[in-house]
Amino acid sequence: MSEEASRWVTSRIGATGFRVDVTARTHSLIGDEPVDVRGTDLGPTPYEYLLTAIGTCTVMTLRLYADRKGFPLEGAAVMLRSGQSHERDCENCAKEKVGIGRVERRIELLGALTDEQKMRLLEIADRCPVKQTLERGIKVETITE
Repeated sequence: MSEEASRWVTSRIGATGFRVDVTARTHSLIGDEPVDVRGTDLGPTPYEYLLTAIGTCTVMTLRLYADRKGFPLEGAAVMLRSGQSHERDCENCAKEKVGIGRVERRIELLGALTDEQKMRLLEIADRCPVKQTLERGIKVETITE
């Protein structure tokens, strides 16, 4: 795979249904919708992938900082949720602004950390680049060739 091609994340959908095949570098993923909204539930929804991006970036940021500072972080878990339905947004996106307005995040830190280290790690969690990108806002531009 060329360096240029490896920079693209590609999503493909077929003639029917909501199953999406995604490739990112050498990785294959599936996106879908739950059965109750006419999907086949073969993979996470687009909003669940968005939460996944925040969660994975957060725990990676925590690991990087803890390793750099020598903190005894044995593990971390980030749980995220929103009450927003992707299906409802898809139905309304042509006529109104849609999207998640709020995400709840719970962070669990494992290890013999001091209270000061825990507080610092929770501060560092807010420095996750994906979270910062979303909070600043992002413009998606469509290009054609």
